[in-house]
Amino acid sequence: MTLSLRSKICTVGMVVTPICIHVEAESFKEQGNTYYIKKDYSEAFNYYSKAIDMCPKNASYYGNRAATLMMLSRHREALEDSQQAVRLDDTFMKGHLREGKCHLSLGNAMAASRCFHRVLELEPDNSQAQQEVKNADSVLEYEKMAEIGFEKHDFRMVVFCMDRALESASACHRFKVLKAECLAMLGRYPEAQSVASDILRMDSTNGDALYVRGLCLYYEDCIDKAVQFFVQALRMAPDHEKARLACRNAKALKAKKEDGNKAFKDGNYDAAYELYSEALTIDPNNIKTNAKLFCNRGTVGSKLKKIDQAIEDCTNAVKLDETYIKAYLRRAQCYMDKEEYDEAVRDYEKVYQTEKTKEHKHLLKNAQLELKKSKRKDYYKVLGVDKNATEDEIKKAYRKRALMHHPDRHSSASAEIQKEEEKKFKEVGEAFTVLSDPKKKSRYDSGHDLEDDTGNMGDFDANNIFKAFFGGGQGYSFEANQSSGPGHFFFQFG
Repeated sequence: MTLSLRSKICTVGMVVTPICIHVEAESFKEQGNTYYIKKDYSEAFNYYSKAIDMCPKNASYYGNRAATLMMLSRHREALEDSQQAVRLDDTFMKGHLREGKCHLSLGNAMAASRCFHRVLELEPDNSQAQQEVKNADSVLEYEKMAEIGFEKHDFRMVVFCMDRALESASACHRFKVLKAECLAMLGRYPEAQSVASDILRMDSTNGDALYVRGLCLYYEDCIDKAVQFFVQALRMAPDHEKARLACRNAKALKAKKEDGNKAFKDGNYDAAYELYSEALTIDPNNIKTNAKLFCNRGTVGSKLKKIDQAIEDCTNAVKLDETYIKAYLRRAQCYMDKEEYDEAVRDYEKVYQTEKTKEHKHLLKNAQLELKKSKRKDYYKVLGVDKNATEDEIKKAYRKRALMHHPDRHSSASAEIQKEEEKKFKEVGEAFTVLSDPKKKSRYDSGHDLEDDTGNMGDFDANNIFKAFFGGGQGYSFEANQSSGPGHFFFQFG
């Protein structure tokens, strides 16, 4: 018997079919039911398909196969069977219910709601349909909230809404892609990649999922690979505007960054600074690449002696990427250059806690040493000489400062000034005592506490040092030089 002949004599309403065909179709359906109960949905699908082949006008067979396809997560095929079932029998309540569930699973909440309301027309007290109407309404509400959240760049809200919507619309690629895109915008790249990959396993031509894969790579600074995905997305969906814009930004960002790197290597720091600045305006959302650009510009800034600007750029880099070791190292070096050792130590500690290498340990210890040294009196500053000053330069500086601050020179000044000058005279003596002695100077330069070896430096007599330096024991006095005018003195040995 041909299929067309069977179609004419199958059961539709009260039309009678030959018993043998009806019995055989029912047998296939019962076997399908048995496998369905056992959760062997593939076999159940096969037997329901055989029943449909025997009697393609039976609505319940399509309804059963739709239920099986839903369990196999083949929701689009299930939707087609459900629609065929209600076309054959508009009063088939389970058919409408399953069609609504398929629509809802696929994210079409409005169509789902129409189906559930049709069920309630047929059976007003159907509790399942009543609940599904609420589910459909919730999905519609979460869609609206997500749309508003996306416009406001509240990506966490969008992810929350999509998670709630996907509880009912588990097969909706549109919701999954939106969630993945927002995860990418939040920097949660592994999660975003996972969602996009799941979609591509089911639909390798999904342009939205390809775009999200590219977006994750782009935001992870894998620009070449990102461009490949954007191009593929545009091949699948030529009108995909987001993929087109991202592709353009990726290429522009790569070009500017490379030009800046070349200018830096060539020693053209001004040009490099400008190129990195231009690159930073291309895409504010690309956090990882922008962090590198800020750090690069900070490096250039330090070369150009723009230390404060370099520190600010490195700070912006670590704000964007708290794990960016290179930016912490660059900023720490800038702090060292400014002799802001507390801040330098803080950055080096952060680096060493993250990467415990010998180099980082050495940098931290050096910064701690400089910090310790900065807390002491700076004898070089007291004498007004450079840290690399020669022995002669140290002696000349002492001579000048000792004469400048000697108490006798300020005997006619106020008590307050006399006290201040006496203090400075003593400090000059301390400085000379240490810096004129090679061993003490070496220990001082190494950050050692000199009191450990020499006793309390505060107990020494600055006058004795002065006497020893200026000829030991000879008389000396400070007198006003009348020809030089008031306030001018000359030193005279007796």
